[in-house]
Amino acid sequence: MSTPVDRFRELLRIPTVSHVDESLTDWARFAELREAMQRLYPALHAALEREIVAGHSVLMRWPGASADAPLVLMAHLDVVPVVESEWRHPPFEARIVGSGEDAEIHARGAIDDKGALAAILEAVESLVSEGFTPAADVYLAFGHNEETAGDGARALVAALADRGVRPGLVLDEGGAVVDGVVPGVGVPTAMVGVAERGVMTLELIVRESGGHASTPPAMPATARLARAIDRLRRHPFRPRLVPPVRAMLTTLAPHAPQPLRTLLRSLAVTGPLVATVLARLGPELNATVRTTAVVTQLQGAAGENVMATTARASVNVRLLTGESVAAATARIRRVVADDRVAVEVRHASEPSPVSPWTGPAWRRVAAAVRDGLGGEIVTTPYLQLGASDSRWFCAISDHVYRFTPFHLTRPERDALHAHDERIRVSVWERGVEFYRALISAG
Repeated sequence: MSTPVDRFRELLRIPTVSHVDESLTDWARFAELREAMQRLYPALHAALEREIVAGHSVLMRWPGASADAPLVLMAHLDVVPVVESEWRHPPFEARIVGSGEDAEIHARGAIDDKGALAAILEAVESLVSEGFTPAADVYLAFGHNEETAGDGARALVAALADRGVRPGLVLDEGGAVVDGVVPGVGVPTAMVGVAERGVMTLELIVRESGGHASTPPAMPATARLARAIDRLRRHPFRPRLVPPVRAMLTTLAPHAPQPLRTLLRSLAVTGPLVATVLARLGPELNATVRTTAVVTQLQGAAGENVMATTARASVNVRLLTGESVAAATARIRRVVADDRVAVEVRHASEPSPVSPWTGPAWRRVAAAVRDGLGGEIVTTPYLQLGASDSRWFCAISDHVYRFTPFHLTRPERDALHAHDERIRVSVWERGVEFYRALISAG
């Protein structure tokens, strides 16, 4: 008879890799994953209604005693591509390395996001098998292309909206349980995202007549573009404390040593100073206190001995809560300060609304952390730095949270979207208990 870990590993072995160019995606693997889910979790599939949305996403409903204010548990089915030669162990073998508390499962998707997918399925399977009926309906919403287009999640939201479903709580991937999120604060912290930064891609474009590289002008398109990029780097957005970050620091203040404790308890006065300091304490903390903009792609001439007629740079912008696409674009134009550099928005989404960190929905998440993961963990609001499928659910719920219930080290978090992604078996098993506690608390 298979164990929960056996079932988790079987799901990890199915390479559901999504691509921006969806013609490259092997959709047969997604069908294989859905079949495996149905075979491995028979009690769940017998009790829940299931439908396929947008061709590949999965929506399931577990009828509860009431249809009001249901719980939505989210995960995504797809994973990012791999470069197999960079991995210590084959990325789709799901090999267990080590033993005891140190045993790890190495696989693409171990954390992002089949760890949560499998943990949700295990929690529901076990509760159904015990004869449990939730107080309110529970929906399982599994998008198929979170890593690329995200339109699977949008279709899931549309399906629920058409039925008049307004969730009382939505939980998707997001912050984890971490140690030392703020230097000097060593208490383990459950970082529950209450909002997401917005996402925007701009292009900086310089056009000229071109010509032979042997006779360049004083300011060719590539040099003008390079100057614009450097201006953008040298003039970052100003740091500031937005409400979710301010709430995080206030929550952590009692666990900080002096004089940090006093600084965090006096943010009405010390806020600007604290924001400036946090911006200098590494990329992650910097991203919590300012809108960031970084050039990710460059394009110039087609040949090495010709000048570019068009030089362009893609700029990835992540918008802090309270910022807007229009305001950020206008600021970048001012910083570039060159009318011959076009600044064009390719695609953009505004920062998400902010969900409350008080009230029944928040207390339910915090109680599940305490009961499923351990009472020594402090649950705190958090500003989600990356984008997730949950942002689309803000259209139908005021209580959208982002939390992956795994206690992760810094190296484990660094392996997301990189080689050697892995999760400790004991950590994953405690994640199952979190979802059991969350469902049971309704």
